[in-house]
Amino acid sequence: MKIHHTHPAHRQRPGFTLLEMVIVLGIIAMILGGAIFAMRGIGDAAKISQVEADFKSFESALAMYRINAGSYPTTQQGLDALVNEPTSSPQPRRWVQVMSNIPTDPWGAEYRYQFPGSKRANQFEIISNGPSGQPNTDDDISSQDL
Repeated sequence: MKIHHTHPAHRQRPGFTLLEMVIVLGIIAMILGGAIFAMRGIGDAAKISQVEADFKSFESALAMYRINAGSYPTTQQGLDALVNEPTSSPQPRRWVQVMSNIPTDPWGAEYRYQFPGSKRANQFEIISNGPSGQPNTDDDISSQDL
């Protein structure tokens, strides 16, 4: 009777081969790359939401300023009037600091302020230069457009 012995080198071991691992990692890398590519626009959407939230904060602060001062700050006085008492005319009737600092927009530029606004003269207007960072371009965001 002949006994058949299998050689240990020919035995199939459980697990993955190097080639299988490389293929799986390649597929995972492609999926992650696609997800990152698809999400690149979400950053701007979040930044635009931040601008809208900043506009709401300014709206509340400017309403408080108006209650104390009697009117909104002029374009020349700007948003700084919410942090520092204006020295130019018209002097506020009563001045109270309503913001500790003026935030910049999500792209790092200062918000622009004007009163009267360009679309509604009886209302202030706050403008972000938008993603381009350049004033008076198509991607500017105005509080009077929302």
